[in-house]
Amino acid sequence: MTNPPHVALVTGASRGIGRGIAIELARIGYGVAINFAGNEAAARECRDLCQKAAPKAGRSRFEIIQADISKAEDRKRLLESVKKNFGSFDLLVNNAGVAPSVRADILEAGEESFDRLIAINVKGPYFLTQAAANSWIASLHDAKQPGHRPKIVTISSVSAFTASVNRGDYCVSKAALSMLTPLFATRLAEYGINVYEIRPGIIATDMTGPVKAKYDKLISEGIAPIKRWGTPEDIGRAVVAIAEDRFPFSTGEVINVDGGFHLRRL
Repeated sequence: MTNPPHVALVTGASRGIGRGIAIELARIGYGVAINFAGNEAAARECRDLCQKAAPKAGRSRFEIIQADISKAEDRKRLLESVKKNFGSFDLLVNNAGVAPSVRADILEAGEESFDRLIAINVKGPYFLTQAAANSWIASLHDAKQPGHRPKIVTISSVSAFTASVNRGDYCVSKAALSMLTPLFATRLAEYGINVYEIRPGIIATDMTGPVKAKYDKLISEGIAPIKRWGTPEDIGRAVVAIAEDRFPFSTGEVINVDGGFHLRRL
């Protein structure tokens, strides 16, 4: 019996980094469950781009699935939809995340934005990972379900360790999110499930669009050794390396895709 095609669930895949990841996975023959929260038109566009990028002779499928990962019932429905459409999946990419609607000084910022960011950026991926892991564990030793050893990738941010006092809620959420990887890497190693974190730097997306001029200046002044904007494709290629099992003896690893921003320099 031949193994089924590789399938990835990418949360927040309709635009930005998530779209870049979905397209790069499509290029190597992955099927992709394209999760989105509200922008169905963007999700459909992402699906079309994945179809164009996929190998012509491949068996890959691309389906869009609406779900708000901050809600338990939506997470359950998301995984059920993936199972219904693909049968199974072997790569979870926790990408969905939001920034504050308004950047506010930490001495003035309110609780509503904080609660929203923690719910989407932390609670959502934490419990989605838990649910996916339990599903995989239940089927790993079932000879009737051949497949591939699952992997988990979480997309965080340099804001996990970089203080931005006008969006403290975002920094706190990303710092908390970064702990997801060592926790699940430790717990899931016995099942052969490797877990990774990809930490993007300054990436050209809708989220960074409003502050483009600020970052253009910082990049030109050398905030990172590699003086250019990162792209969603840069993140996608890092995910592909993990998907292709290029790091079989690594788990809990943080992969910085930030132009060297994380380096301490004199």
